Amino acid sequence: MTLPTVDGLRFVTVGQDDDLAAPLMAELAVEYATRYDDTPENVTAWLRGYPAAQFAAPGGGMLIGVLDGIPVTGGAFCRFDEGTAELKRIWTDSGYRRRGLGRMLLLALEAEITARGYRRVYLTTGDRQPEAEALYLAAGYTRLTEPLPAEGDVYPIAFSKELHP
Repeated sequence: MTLPTVDGLRFVTVGQDDDLAAPLMAELAVEYATRYDDTPENVTAWLRGYPAAQFAAPGGGMLIGVLDGIPVTGGAFCRFDEGTAELKRIWTDSGYRRRGLGRMLLLALEAEITARGYRRVYLTTGDRQPEAEALYLAAGYTRLTEPLPAEGDVYPIAFSKELHP
């Protein structure tokens, strides 16, 4: 299979509070607030509710894809259980979507997750994010059938993928 590439895209490991992560957090807050009828302030507080250490080595990490000095895609992972990493905050700047950046981000995250010794990836996305569902299915993730409890009006959809070193 041929995967998309973007000349000049490089991935940088950052912390949650790094300046390169700021656009990810800001646009996620606005997008989630719009899709789920909330405020950017509430969503920002929810995003910041996860301790930064959760996304730090050795159990976690955060990658930002930088193109021409601009952070254009990013995501994080943390420990879910002994052999499983959980993806969080998968994002591509709205001005850079439909170019394969999300797929490239998943590959970079999966490589880092595998290097850390995990053998499986788990994630959830909200029911109002069909683009995310399509991305995960196209990247080989399996939609899980067990029902997840609703969080207010949000119905999480879970996915998993077995990784091969």
